Amino acid sequence: MRIAMLLGTAVLAAGLMGGISASAIGQAVQEAPVVPADVTERSISELQAMLADGQTSSVALVRAYLSRIAAMDRKGPDLRSIIAINPQALDEARELDAERKAGRLRGPLHGIPIVIKDNIELAGPLPTTAGSLALRNNVTHRDAPVIARLKAAGAIILAKTNLSEWANIRSTRSMSGWSAVGGLVRNPYALDRTACGSSSGTAAAVAASFAAAGLGTETDGSVTCPSSMNGLVGLKPTLGLVSRTHIVPISHSQDTAGPMGRSVRDVAMLFSAMVGSDPADPATKDADRYRQNYAAGLSKDALKDVRIAVLMPNASPALMAKFHAQLDVLKAAGATLVTVKEPDTKGLSAAEFKVLQMELKSDLNAYLATTPDAVKTRTLADVIAFDDAHKKEEMPFFGQEIFQMAEKTGGADDPGYARALATSRDGARKALDTMLKEANATLLVEPTSGMAWLSDPIYGDQAEGPSASGLPAKAGWPHLTVPMGLVKGLPVGISFIGRRYQDAAVLDAGYAYEQASLARMPPGYRAHVDTGPAIDGFQ
Repeated sequence: MRIAMLLGTAVLAAGLMGGISASAIGQAVQEAPVVPADVTERSISELQAMLADGQTSSVALVRAYLSRIAAMDRKGPDLRSIIAINPQALDEARELDAERKAGRLRGPLHGIPIVIKDNIELAGPLPTTAGSLALRNNVTHRDAPVIARLKAAGAIILAKTNLSEWANIRSTRSMSGWSAVGGLVRNPYALDRTACGSSSGTAAAVAASFAAAGLGTETDGSVTCPSSMNGLVGLKPTLGLVSRTHIVPISHSQDTAGPMGRSVRDVAMLFSAMVGSDPADPATKDADRYRQNYAAGLSKDALKDVRIAVLMPNASPALMAKFHAQLDVLKAAGATLVTVKEPDTKGLSAAEFKVLQMELKSDLNAYLATTPDAVKTRTLADVIAFDDAHKKEEMPFFGQEIFQMAEKTGGADDPGYARALATSRDGARKALDTMLKEANATLLVEPTSGMAWLSDPIYGDQAEGPSASGLPAKAGWPHLTVPMGLVKGLPVGISFIGRRYQDAAVLDAGYAYEQASLARMPPGYRAHVDTGPAIDGFQ
């Protein structure tokens, strides 16, 4: 069966649930005439320059992005990246334009439209669904602290994006990018390929210039994989730099929000506004010490005399040829490269999986207890029962085995929890530290992931090739992916991984690489990319 037919169900009718309709988008676009704004592939710095010299306005930017969404998200390439448009976006743009006219600027993001993943709460009439119909009434009227920080810096939250339902923690057979609320996100580089997940919608939307940049969340790979497979820069920050309060959780030991954009500078600008302590999130107690302008120090020369450990994964010849070419770019930029082998990490992934199940039960139950009375699923057990009662809408392709496993645990009070957490987190930190010490290096570099696989509603994700996300996710260390071009027509990324709180170092190195390589290619919205026959299990 064709995926388009499988997904052409009533669930897609909920795709703009709680937001303004497609016709309302059109009406907003056609309001009082303004100077047209060309927003395609525009960086935040370019947009700020246009705003500063009066070439455009924030209202015009919002309308231009809305116009692209109306033309391309449920029409044209049908990316299905947006779950809901923020009906307050135009009013916020008018307010920010008035402040600019009065000479008051909140910061480098003043008047810049961005999108956020729909597991992050936004004050106003929109629900925060995590892609699940169980949360369709989750209108909390709260800004997550990270959103409050972005608004204080002048950002306009244009829309909430689609995602792998429940951030891809429901099933072992899931199809990344699918949710009952939003349908299946399509990769703008090849529409039949995965956008990866779980921040699929943010990745596809930013790649398609539906906003200047966006927010995803990551537990293990959910910022970096979709960024890599959609030709974006994505930062999974050091755990504890960004508040997780009012974000639908999986794991308090690994969850973090992260910025996604088309350039390292855009990501650094967004990140600068996100960092900060939150009394409600104990992990962030030291975050205020690391508040800074992460974009200010970016330099093309940042790789000079930097020692980098290089991990060579088992990957396809085509991907490794691309990676080796990028290593030459790093060397030409002044870096010293030292190849290392990954230490024995046996047992770490199994321990992580146990931790995620136990923390999911405790953390999701705690979150659901704070939701409005209109939300009837108050525990993980309630969510499982809801899914069973709504199988046609919620489980047309895959089930909820991980939810069921998690419910059977004792949560964070489980006798095996502390041991599993120590094995996962401490083992990952030791493995990363071992490689960095072996090379006497400050950073580790490797390919972010393999190429985007075909979206498969029958068998779920068919991931092939390497994944750089696991160790930094378990360790809570920073991980930046930067585009290194296309392989057989599909985007791939190179990862920069640093020690805890070395987020500035990974951004600096990523920027210098980006400026030396100029490797990113914009999407072509092709229906299909022929990657040829598989070779030894890899394409």
